[in-house]
Amino acid sequence: MRGVCIACPWAEPRSAPASTPILACAELSRSTEVNFAPAKNKFEGIAGQDGAVELSGQLNVLAVVLMKLANDLRWMNSGPLAGLGEIELPALQPGSSIMPGKVNPVIPEAMAMVCAQVIGNHATITVAGASGNFQLNVMLPVIAHNLLESLRLLANATRLLADKAIAGFRVCDARIASALTRNPILVTALNPIIGYEKAAEIAKRAYKEGRPVLDVAKELSGLSEKELKKLLDPALLIRGGLHGGGGSGG
Repeated sequence: MRGVCIACPWAEPRSAPASTPILACAELSRSTEVNFAPAKNKFEGIAGQDGAVELSGQLNVLAVVLMKLANDLRWMNSGPLAGLGEIELPALQPGSSIMPGKVNPVIPEAMAMVCAQVIGNHATITVAGASGNFQLNVMLPVIAHNLLESLRLLANATRLLADKAIAGFRVCDARIASALTRNPILVTALNPIIGYEKAAEIAKRAYKEGRPVLDVAKELSGLSEKELKKLLDPALLIRGGLHGGGGSGG
């Protein structure tokens, strides 16, 4: 990691040696374990806060990724009856405050709130960074405050998400397998062999009757069970299937 030490070009005493910025950066590097170096152009360095805005932008990207991940975990954990129920997050509290026995995904929910705060902090830092005038920016305090807060929040929340949610969740294999066998999308693999119309007929009947696609395909496709199991193998389909082709999603 690299930092830039900016000294006001006109504020140094005339008696200060030219090595002062180098010595200051060396001390900062020693105490923070961050590689600081003097700015090549100190006037440019104090005129803009682009480095802080760029760092905040990277934190903003991280917040977007983590919020998406947190919401995915919440959706997959939803249930156990009406939700997806594909995973089971660790239970970290007795239950909901209004519904006894209901376990909330508190860590992903906290992560989502942290991300919302960091995204808001970035908006503030962006406006503050653009609000400097010549070689002065009176919004440095809010830039520093929001940047430090975003770093602290993300550092703490990502550790919690990793340790208290991701590391300990259980995959509900039986529920996933049950839903997958009845998913009409499986018949896409049969298109090149039995044609679109027949594949669509199988998909519609499987959905209407709530039956596994394989069972309906055995009745309507004219293919053997052995061949159908190979064609409809989800592990094979995610690698492109037997024919290696893909279709346009819809």
